[in-house]
Amino acid sequence: MTATELERTVTAPRVTVDTGALRGTDLGPVHAYRGVPYARPPVGPLRYRAPQPAQPWEGDLDATAFGPAAPQNKKYTLVGFRDYQLTSEDCLTLNVVTPARPSPVPRPVMVFIHGGAYLMGSSATPLYYGNSLVDRGNVVFVSINYRLGALGYLDLSAFSTPERPIEANLGLRDQVAALEWVQRNITAFGGDPDNVTVFGESAGGNAVTTLLATPAAHGLFHRAIAQSAAPELTVDGATARSWGARFVDLLGGIDKIDSATATELGRTGNRLMGALSGERLGTVPYGPSVDGDFLPEAPETAIAAGRGANVPLIIGTNRTEATLFTKMPGMGRPTAERVARTLGAPQEKVDELTAAYPGFPRVSAINRVIGDHMFWAPSVRIAQGHAKYAPTYFYRYDFATKALNALGYGATHASELMAVFGVYHGVTGWVFGALGDRRVAMRVSDSMQRDWITFARTGRPAGDWPTYNSTSRSTLVIDERNRIVHDPSPEIRRAWDAFVTARH
Repeated sequence: MTATELERTVTAPRVTVDTGALRGTDLGPVHAYRGVPYARPPVGPLRYRAPQPAQPWEGDLDATAFGPAAPQNKKYTLVGFRDYQLTSEDCLTLNVVTPARPSPVPRPVMVFIHGGAYLMGSSATPLYYGNSLVDRGNVVFVSINYRLGALGYLDLSAFSTPERPIEANLGLRDQVAALEWVQRNITAFGGDPDNVTVFGESAGGNAVTTLLATPAAHGLFHRAIAQSAAPELTVDGATARSWGARFVDLLGGIDKIDSATATELGRTGNRLMGALSGERLGTVPYGPSVDGDFLPEAPETAIAAGRGANVPLIIGTNRTEATLFTKMPGMGRPTAERVARTLGAPQEKVDELTAAYPGFPRVSAINRVIGDHMFWAPSVRIAQGHAKYAPTYFYRYDFATKALNALGYGATHASELMAVFGVYHGVTGWVFGALGDRRVAMRVSDSMQRDWITFARTGRPAGDWPTYNSTSRSTLVIDERNRIVHDPSPEIRRAWDAFVTARH
């Protein structure tokens, strides 16, 4: 640690939360408090239990470093050049970043939930630091870790006994516990507990749409943003329990769930995922499950019936979501057969759907079908259901730098995060904007941050962005020049409606 870093650590303001005092890091315009426990370590007898209240500590807790990420493959924890975040089952921590300058009034709070298919990811990822949002928007930013994979999203509750209780939806329960911590403690950081926005991307976006339908989360947040949500990661209880049973068989019996290491559980989970993908390509066995208790019903059903949290919502997807996945090494060339395996439907129904895509089976059309299946079509259904009860704003992110276009990705999955978190304004932004369009990228980022921050502050975006409804279906297209499009791709939308109706 350099002398400057040590000085900043020593001189950072001391903050007291309900479990003790914290010593954070002075980063100039912002103060950061990292690795703050919001629940007890879920280890030993708490391994498969709902999060329990964090234990108080004596003295000042060193909150200058991120806590460990949830157990996962090491390659997913890269946080710098040859630098990897530690992993541990003791992972239930969060981070708070707040402006250094004082405020006469409480600030809006933005709580970010990272993505990663519920099997990877960490709040320590540099992209998610949040400093730009805090400094620009005068908000308090919170990011969280939560349990992943078999330890967070595998439903083993069928094996629960009075002697060894096992609960479902542990990762979802962790997220609710973190939001409860925010309600109890964010005032100490200058945040407003009555103005909390929860936002997330990919699996984090799914977390947002699931929290809308989670009764225990109602009242803990007041606006929501779901970026590239994958709503169908939330599955019915019977499916989740069947996956749990298969996992136990692969592990070698229920007696091993306590003695197995996190690495052994991860390897078994990979075997389960491989077996399921052989039956339906791309199946991920991790996600919230409709357990009839903590999550009483499917989020899409609850939201459409007005039983969700009727808070203002921004929801949307990226134009070429699937290129990130189909261009991965070892994935092979996208084909029509791969589409059919991904959709898991009778061939005639697949043919009826893909007939709505001009140029199918060209690779670009195949990528769009896969991306629409995973993200756009279910997000549209969430939006049209939610719009009946609360202000809803739909977007499509079309912007791609010349670098992303040259690599064949376009406006791919997760690329909007660079705009939301202000990456184009920093040194890292040169990597993606060095081909002559960094200034345009910064303008896109400015516009997107302004909308997200204003929405967090007021419940409405900053620009001329009309609400979504099932008639006009107004969609903000985010690009070099933003524009409003009404009901983009209506033929494709109707084809998905028919496909989903036939499937159910």
